Amino acid sequence: MKLGDLAGRFGVQLDPDLAEIDIRGVASLADANPGDLSFFGNPKYIGALRKTRASVVLVPEGFNEPVPPRCVPIENPAGAFAALLPFFTPEPLKFPPGIHPTAVIADSAKIGEGCSIGAYSVVEKDAVIGARTILGPHAFVGQETTLGEDCHLHPHSTVRERCTIANRVILHSGVVIGADGFGYEFRDGRQEKIPQTGTVQIDDDVEIGANSAVDRARFGRTWIQKGTKIDNLVQIGHNVTIGEHCILCAQVGISGSTRIGNYVTLAGKVGLSGHIEIGDKVMIGAMSGLAKNVPPNTIMFGAPAQPIREYKENYALLRNIRKLYNRVKALEARAPEES
Repeated sequence: MKLGDLAGRFGVQLDPDLAEIDIRGVASLADANPGDLSFFGNPKYIGALRKTRASVVLVPEGFNEPVPPRCVPIENPAGAFAALLPFFTPEPLKFPPGIHPTAVIADSAKIGEGCSIGAYSVVEKDAVIGARTILGPHAFVGQETTLGEDCHLHPHSTVRERCTIANRVILHSGVVIGADGFGYEFRDGRQEKIPQTGTVQIDDDVEIGANSAVDRARFGRTWIQKGTKIDNLVQIGHNVTIGEHCILCAQVGISGSTRIGNYVTLAGKVGLSGHIEIGDKVMIGAMSGLAKNVPPNTIMFGAPAQPIREYKENYALLRNIRKLYNRVKALEARAPEES
């Protein structure tokens, strides 16, 4: 495609010489070849931009550093690049409506119009599957569970009994929704299981990555609110509440009965203890461990986690502790002589 044709889709006017450049593909800065279009949206990739072989790169407005490729300033380079991808990539896979002959569907289950039920999937009694929902091969929907419209359960995903899943929810392979919460009481020299009688509620537009688990509540519900996105290998304990439009990165672990506000970001390997509250728009850095409440609009880092400014100050001191130790030892060695 001509670059001018692509730019016109975003209302961007190009110089005639730029508009006539042929674009044959899209790629990252590191992988691009002549004829490819790429984008630059993060300053840390400036080195890759200087080395890229891409013919054209989308850059932020105001960018004026001399670099080898031709640059097209645009308000949101990453967003524009994502919007252009469909022109250069295969069409999304389609799942025609119907029920595979090997699927097992209970007589009392209700399957909405236009659903696609894959091979060896199981839908148990009194389950409800909303219109146009896709169940991949070996997906499982338990008794009395409700799935909304336009959901997609990828192969080998599981939604256990009496859970409620809203519309446009995506569960990737290996996800388990509604396994028992981890609850035991130590009695008479042994661990006795506490019944987990609650449920899981997942609201609209939630996406959960591969091999993540959301445990059912001891009583009441474990609740993930609309728009939240969860990465692979995340563990969410019983009776946890996660607010709207949160981001949980890989290997996050959240203990039971913790409450998380809206627009919260938990970076990779963050661990939260139970029965704490995290305010709206909190950000917690990677590999941090948190055991106390956090007010809204706070950035936390470290183990144990502390406000980012305190962490930076303490970290600078710790880096110099060897020098301080050597100075103290030198002073101690001189002390007897001076006395």
